[in-house]
Amino acid sequence: MTNTERADILESLAAQRGFLRFTVQGLTDEQARQRTTVSELTLGGLIKHVARTEQGWADFIEHGTAAMEATADSWAEHADGFVLRADETLAGVLAEYAEIAKRTDALVESLPSLDVAHPLPEAPWFPKGATRSARRVFTHIVGETAQHAGHADILREALDGQKTMG
Repeated sequence: MTNTERADILESLAAQRGFLRFTVQGLTDEQARQRTTVSELTLGGLIKHVARTEQGWADFIEHGTAAMEATADSWAEHADGFVLRADETLAGVLAEYAEIAKRTDALVESLPSLDVAHPLPEAPWFPKGATRSARRVFTHIVGETAQHAGHADILREALDGQKTMG
């Protein structure tokens, strides 16, 4: 492991977060809540989901398997994580996302080793008995953010024609 590896992770996280944030620039809260396709996804909901997902994986790195174990409440929280509620604002969700990103970036910089790993909780979407290293979690966060930045780009283009690229 080198400092270059950590710098590459941080650069990748910053780039994908930047694309995602760009898609919501200049939107009102109402626009951020608006469905623009047949999907249930909204721009505000995607920002909130990506932030909460990143927070969950950072919790996993710091606290292990117990941080990700599902409960009846966690399923409801997961569903709520895709919705920008009437009592929430896009600015508030973006501010929360910025704080979560700072925490993740600090983990990338401060962990003694990116090889630290924990078992994944039992879930249909995880291989039985699998573990995840911090390195793998950070690359997963990059991928998750990139995937949803693409979704957000489609939603924004359907809303008012704005594109992140092109």
